Amino acid sequence: MVPRYSRPQMEAIWSPAARYRIWFEIEALAAEAMASIGTIPADAARIIREKGAPRAAAISDADVAAIDAIERETRHDVIAFLTWMAQGIGPEARFMHQGMTSSDVLDTCLAVQMARAADLLIADLDALLAALKARAMEHRMTPTVGRSHGIHAEPTTFGLKLAGHHAEFARGRARLVAARAEVATCAISGPVGTFASVDPRVEAFVADRLGLAVEPVSTQVIPRDRHAAFFCALAVVASAIERLATEVRHLQRSEVREAEEFFHPGQKGSSAMPHKRNPVLSENLTGLARLVRGYAVPALENVALWHERDISHSSVERVIAPDATIALDFALMRLTGMMEKLTVYPARMAANLESLGGVVHSQKVLLALTQAGMSREDAYRAVQRAAMATWEALGTPAARGFRDNLLADATVSALLDGPALDAAMDPRRDFAHVDTIFRRVFGEG
Repeated sequence: MVPRYSRPQMEAIWSPAARYRIWFEIEALAAEAMASIGTIPADAARIIREKGAPRAAAISDADVAAIDAIERETRHDVIAFLTWMAQGIGPEARFMHQGMTSSDVLDTCLAVQMARAADLLIADLDALLAALKARAMEHRMTPTVGRSHGIHAEPTTFGLKLAGHHAEFARGRARLVAARAEVATCAISGPVGTFASVDPRVEAFVADRLGLAVEPVSTQVIPRDRHAAFFCALAVVASAIERLATEVRHLQRSEVREAEEFFHPGQKGSSAMPHKRNPVLSENLTGLARLVRGYAVPALENVALWHERDISHSSVERVIAPDATIALDFALMRLTGMMEKLTVYPARMAANLESLGGVVHSQKVLLALTQAGMSREDAYRAVQRAAMATWEALGTPAARGFRDNLLADATVSALLDGPALDAAMDPRRDFAHVDTIFRRVFGEG
């Protein structure tokens, strides 16, 4: 991922040095497990740890370059690393990697990296959920118009809008927690996964020390349905990001102007038009979400490997694992900051809510008429006539509010007088159950 969209803590998980440190830890733990069951000498495991740990911990850019140079000759990354480690460990290095295959190291390392990345993403989601909850509580009863098909529907509150997004991200967090558990799996089972050359107790030992589960049947590689589920979980979170970003982009349009991204002092919206205040963060989030979603497809295609293994998945994962997690980490951070500083215009929301002359209360009138004895079909026609008359005259000298058009209809006024209509259209009825919804989402009113 390009530096512009990378945060150091997440980027560090995928650095070559971090990868090699994990590789060494897997090899050292495997050696210690083998020593404990008598497969290799105990002194060998001790020396591997004592000489190898400082070497791995201090891996520098020059060391990475040295490993790369060995790989250019061996054409094998794990062998290159083991060769480089042996240079510092000495003769006992021959006891490293006993009975293991490169996939044992690569797949177990990837599990550690993905689990660590997931932990950061879960923390990111917690911060976003806190921001959404705070803003939802702040605007719990701030009236605004609900829209379907982009057209005014019925009143809602801005807090309810945000509560819905909070609930969606909470579901996304739960999926990510489950995906983390699924992908945090260790496999040290040797060629084709039969444990013919490495004792299953080695795998169990390494898995326990690394906080991983044991893969029941590794087939030499960990089955990629686990990884597909992980990347799909990231994709769903990315889609939730885009849904909220799209909402902000719409609300910031000049014709709507109900909410907008915070405009920083000194910020410039356009190189040509000094008046511009553009939803650049939301648009950026939309683009990042597209990237993260795009990585789900190759992850799904990685599931169908040949027989007990091939490496068609390897090149894919070297790209999508760091890029997807780094991009999502950045996007969640950006969205959290955007929501914390989001500028909200309640007065504009109220003006937009009333801009169609009250037609947003049409269902309430429809229900009142049916309860007063009119058939649903007749009531619908009468309410629609009044609504269309209101809509079509908006902004003209002949403009008249929805209430007045209703009372001008004899079929309506025969059943509902002015006070009855006012009661039916009372906006307090729209928000009578807001607290119930908030308790469902947040566990409080």
